[in-house]
Amino acid sequence: MTLNSTPRACRRFLAGLSVVIAVVLISSFALAQSDSNPKWDVFAGYQYLDPGSIAPAPGSTPSSPSQINLPGMAKGLGGALTYNFDRHFGFEGDAGYNRGTSSGDASSEWTAGGGPRFIVRTDSMAVFIHALGTFNRVTTDNGFITSNGIGVILGGGLDVPFGKRFSWRVFGADYVFALHNFANYAPPELPQLRRPEFNGARLRTGVVMNWGGAPELVPAAACTVQPTEVLVGEPITANVTASNFNPKHTVTYSWSGNGGTVTGKDTAASIDTNGAAPGSYTITAHVTDAKARKNNEASCSASYTIKPLPPKNPPTMSLSANPSDLVTGGSVNLSANCTSPDSVPVSVANWTSTAGTVSGSGSTATLSTAGAPAGPVTVTATCTDSRGLTGQASTQVTLENPPPPAVDKALESRLALHSIYFVVDHPRPNDLKGGLLPSQQKTLIALATDFKKYLEAKPDAHLILGGHADHRGSVEYNQALTERRVNTVKGFLVAQGVPEANIDTKAFGKEDNLTTDQVKEAVEGNPDLSSEERARIIKNIVVIRMASNRRVDVTLSTTGQSSTRVFPFNSTDALTLIGGRESAKKTTAKPAAKKPVKKQ
Repeated sequence: MTLNSTPRACRRFLAGLSVVIAVVLISSFALAQSDSNPKWDVFAGYQYLDPGSIAPAPGSTPSSPSQINLPGMAKGLGGALTYNFDRHFGFEGDAGYNRGTSSGDASSEWTAGGGPRFIVRTDSMAVFIHALGTFNRVTTDNGFITSNGIGVILGGGLDVPFGKRFSWRVFGADYVFALHNFANYAPPELPQLRRPEFNGARLRTGVVMNWGGAPELVPAAACTVQPTEVLVGEPITANVTASNFNPKHTVTYSWSGNGGTVTGKDTAASIDTNGAAPGSYTITAHVTDAKARKNNEASCSASYTIKPLPPKNPPTMSLSANPSDLVTGGSVNLSANCTSPDSVPVSVANWTSTAGTVSGSGSTATLSTAGAPAGPVTVTATCTDSRGLTGQASTQVTLENPPPPAVDKALESRLALHSIYFVVDHPRPNDLKGGLLPSQQKTLIALATDFKKYLEAKPDAHLILGGHADHRGSVEYNQALTERRVNTVKGFLVAQGVPEANIDTKAFGKEDNLTTDQVKEAVEGNPDLSSEERARIIKNIVVIRMASNRRVDVTLSTTGQSSTRVFPFNSTDALTLIGGRESAKKTTAKPAAKKPVKKQ
């Protein structure tokens, strides 16, 4: 066998392979290409390798070696990993190993390399070509002769998909070229043996797994109609927009509907509603890709309404009210005037009002405003003709509240306000009703009776309660104490029937206390005290001043009248308020004649 017989065979193999791949690529481009583009794919499978070269024979003398033709190696494994930049181009890493199959053949060859790959995918197959720069390692005689070289792998193959994830590589066919140096085993006089060229061929088959990339899109369609509501006889236009179909395929459209006559062509259809019965209907579009093997259909629907032709002229009407302004509680006479422009019979019914009660039928009715609040009241009635057409009209009545009763001046002047006084350090937090003595309760009962009567004429009147405490105690303590005092007075008044909403409270704590001079002036101007009583009180003015500051003042909001700060020196429980105690015998009110209060 000559040295160049194998290269010629490899060149013939490469030429045939080129023709096959070119034909398949041209056929693939002629077919519809797939939009599916995995980010990665990996191949693993069987490979056959014919090195296509010679090597020094094991055991030969380096000065005059004999040669061997490296045989085809049927025992082999191959693999490749490719990263896809886009639909066609990717970078491929490749590795393969083969060894001889006979018992006397210990030769093997390794290849590892990488380079660009071009691929065309269709729904039924994927065709690729690649060009790889490689590292090539050849071993003969169980490693007795080893050479590392560089080379290229040129070729391609055909994959058949079995879904998105897996494909079968039907075949991979490559030309394997490498340069080796056997300078240690062959003299310069034998250049073809010393530095032989490997012109080999490689065949592969196996499994390809794909992953990553954009998910496969499902075809969809969206339908619209314009307008969505028409009268009988008016036309409707329908449109469909298809998405996620292969843009290189021509899709077909079909239309169907259940109302009117549908005429469809491509993405648009028209609906003729002449003679159609009024109602709600649906038109449906079907979009089909005949070239796709799966996910090749989509459909959508749109609804529309056909309305009957309306009569030309509905009835017209008007309403009147007499009187239109009145005090709530009175009655209003209502009348309606309804006519049909087409001179068909009409009738009036469905009298309604936003307040009060409407009674009556036909063209007249009465509005009773008993119990209705002041403000505008709208009255409405409906007129219907014999064809079922309706008209509606309304009128408005204004209700006013009756004038409030005149203020009882005698009551207002009698509404004498008196400050309410408390026992020292009362009420306590755990006894909020304590410290309100009988004399002060009697004052509050009279106040509540008069104020409730006063509210009938002045419903917006308020009682303002202001709480005070003597100077003893911290700011925080006195503030809480005065809050308890005003709340105790407020609670007592509410219990007597005074509306809580008409009572306001203020707690002054240590602020706004009466001075000694102010208390002296009040004592000296008190007409209920004798001169002896005044002298005795002035003598204990400091104690009296503190007792005078343990109080709740009352103010009437409408007049600004404030309670008189007259300490109840002559009440049976005055000593308790001042800070002393009454004797056990003192259980009844004092006689009319004023006497000095005994000190204890």
